[in-house]
Amino acid sequence: MFKKDSSDFLKGYRIDFWSFITLISLIFFGMFLIYPVSRLVINAFQTKDAVGVFSFGNFVKFFSRAYYRSAMLNSIKVTFVATILTIVIGVTLAYITTNFKIKGVKAINIMIIISMFSPPFIGAYFWILMLGRAGVITTFFKNVFGVTLPTIYGFNGILLVFTLKLFPFIYMYTKGALKKVDKALGEAAESLGDHGLRKVLKVSLPLVTPTVLAGAAIVFLRAFADYGTPRLIGEGYTVMPVLVYNEWLSETGSNAYFASAIAFIMIFLAIVVFILQMHFSRKNYNMSMLNPPEPKKLNGAGNLFAHIFVYFVTILSVLPTVYITIISFKNFTGGSIMVEGFSFNNYVLAWAKAKDSILNTFKFGIIAIVIIVLLGTMFAYVTVRKKNFFSRFLDACIQLPYVIPGTIFGLMLLISYNTGFLVLSGSAALIIISYVIRRMPYTVRSSAAILKQINPNIEEASLSLGYSSMPTFFKVTMPAMIPGIVSGAILSWITLIQELSSTLMLYTSKTSTMSIAIFQEVNRSAYGTASALSTILTITMVTSLLLFFKLTGNADLDM
Repeated sequence: MFKKDSSDFLKGYRIDFWSFITLISLIFFGMFLIYPVSRLVINAFQTKDAVGVFSFGNFVKFFSRAYYRSAMLNSIKVTFVATILTIVIGVTLAYITTNFKIKGVKAINIMIIISMFSPPFIGAYFWILMLGRAGVITTFFKNVFGVTLPTIYGFNGILLVFTLKLFPFIYMYTKGALKKVDKALGEAAESLGDHGLRKVLKVSLPLVTPTVLAGAAIVFLRAFADYGTPRLIGEGYTVMPVLVYNEWLSETGSNAYFASAIAFIMIFLAIVVFILQMHFSRKNYNMSMLNPPEPKKLNGAGNLFAHIFVYFVTILSVLPTVYITIISFKNFTGGSIMVEGFSFNNYVLAWAKAKDSILNTFKFGIIAIVIIVLLGTMFAYVTVRKKNFFSRFLDACIQLPYVIPGTIFGLMLLISYNTGFLVLSGSAALIIISYVIRRMPYTVRSSAAILKQINPNIEEASLSLGYSSMPTFFKVTMPAMIPGIVSGAILSWITLIQELSSTLMLYTSKTSTMSIAIFQEVNRSAYGTASALSTILTITMVTSLLLFFKLTGNADLDM
């Protein structure tokens, strides 16, 4: 009986190059993911006053005090409402641009992608400049009409930024799914008397619902984990990522145990959302793509409404990036008061103040992306081609960072490597490790997707000609995976160079990055240098996207 169980456990497992890669992957994730998670869980069930004693004291403290309960409810409320709004906007936009002829739709796709990958807190920065207490629009209405606009701070501001920042995820997911819906289904519905909205609700939406839910889960988790936006524009509206950071750096003394308990609650809620998404997305539909949808020309009021809606939403989404790029060339007095004239003064000052941060961003990013590409492609191969217990465990480890907010992941690494057998706190290595763990899923998932389309026979042919596993992978399989590798690598690169949450927990004065520098400059109201640094980061991101479009030959980014 034991022998049978052992053979099932190790089914498909052989001692070869891929055994070594599997071992490396398990050691890597064991040290920098499983061990930190276990340390956080252990800390969550200990108190500052009784270290080493199992206790629910931290959770009793959290749920018994209104301040902490309200922070949790605030997070859930603003995240849930933002997710609903992103679904409404994203699905509507995707349906219109897929099924109807919209002028400039390629440019619209590019602008939406740019807005999606701009730094997350840039939107908060923009709306403070527009609708803050001394904002451009606020001042205009007060001086000209004597009208005081509602405050942008708190729930309303966070909701606005989250919605405009995150709806592109729903848009990209839904648009990709709608392109695969056979138009014959719509024609069949029309022949049965279902036209217009009825056809959309009965045919199109049910077919893409699993994809919409997948996008909604990503939106919820990203909003739930965002630290920068609530910190800049939330003011008294405290959410859980801000709470974790405040408890870790409390003025009355750091409480890693209570911060760990809050982080544990956040991870638990994120896992619940992820499981619910998987449960309700169990149904999936495979389309033949023999008759993909063809955009139709709208007439009259419908055509006007469609164009106004698409252009309005697109302009709102990309406006923060465009405006901040423009004002980066404006002259400022004292860093915060805009005056007449344009110059490169902000860039000169930004380089003088944040030269090391700029260089660190590229240095850490390049090192991380090289590691991600090398390890990510091999890990993808293990999960797809080497099906056994270890590969399934590896796949779970790769996906786990999706549900761990950045501030919490940074906290986990600090707790684990601040003391003990391996001290890495304060080092660039810990930041790079954070980037690799958090952003590797993009490359692995993209590489795995294309690997599933590659016939294993080409690898078997190489092996039959005398090549071992390693040369076969690097000379035969990996070149065939290039499109998926490039797509995933671009996604990983763009997201890691703008990473704020985990970096904020891990950086020191010597390891600051551009996102940290921008965040600090905005907090100091040094809008001139903040806008210049933001523009440098945006130009890097846009250049990366253009490179991707050039290499792939299309203006769509698969999610």
